[in-house]
Amino acid sequence: MTATYSDLAGKSVFITGGGSGIGAALTEGFLRQGAKVAFVQRSDATAFCDRMADETGTRPLFIPCDITDIAALKGAVAQASDAHGPVTALVNNAANDQRHTTEEVDENFWDWSQSINLKAYFFACQAVVPGMRAVGGGAIINFSSISYMMGNAGYPAYTTANAGINGMTRSLAREFGPDRIRVNALMPGWVLTDKQMDKWATPEALAAHLERACLKDHLAPEDIVGGTLFLASDTSKRMTGQAMVIDGGVVVTG
Repeated sequence: MTATYSDLAGKSVFITGGGSGIGAALTEGFLRQGAKVAFVQRSDATAFCDRMADETGTRPLFIPCDITDIAALKGAVAQASDAHGPVTALVNNAANDQRHTTEEVDENFWDWSQSINLKAYFFACQAVVPGMRAVGGGAIINFSSISYMMGNAGYPAYTTANAGINGMTRSLAREFGPDRIRVNALMPGWVLTDKQMDKWATPEALAAHLERACLKDHLAPEDIVGGTLFLASDTSKRMTGQAMVIDGGVVVTG
């Protein structure tokens, strides 16, 4: 932890996919700030919660949930709010970047991809807004990706959802700004989680990606934590409707 955000202590935080990969690093980062963290994911995260309790002194609330089940997702937000108070920081992190070509996509795959990578984000935002409004504001961080900015091939349904996340973020920022609810997007580069290393991070692909970067180091999950904490904190209280890129300088914005 390189910075302390005092206003995050005691904050009710809800993270999708918070028990593995980038999400696990986010959960740990918020716990170390003193936040009360609830997270959802499909796979069992009991061992991770045990480790967090041992290492941080605080146990996160793990709620098993398939985020494509919108009723279950809304129920999880309600459960987190009952346990920790109204959610005032939502991190929409869960995603699936399964590789595919345009020709092989059928309607079922398209709907599955959008349900995970875009639809669940929208309804998680919808679920937290009433609580945030009631307490005078909050912060929503929607994880997108630089993949669509790069014009990457190999997962067109996923990049379509990423672009949609940015559009949604801007619209919700405008809609809920009067309620002091800030909505920003965070766009990581290629973060080398265990999943990425197992499935797609060949030596050739890694070398080619690093060649495009300004900073010649690969990203790890913990590299995304600082930016997320900043966006959740009142330190960024005048920042909304924006897209923050953390990718080592692969893409250039502005």
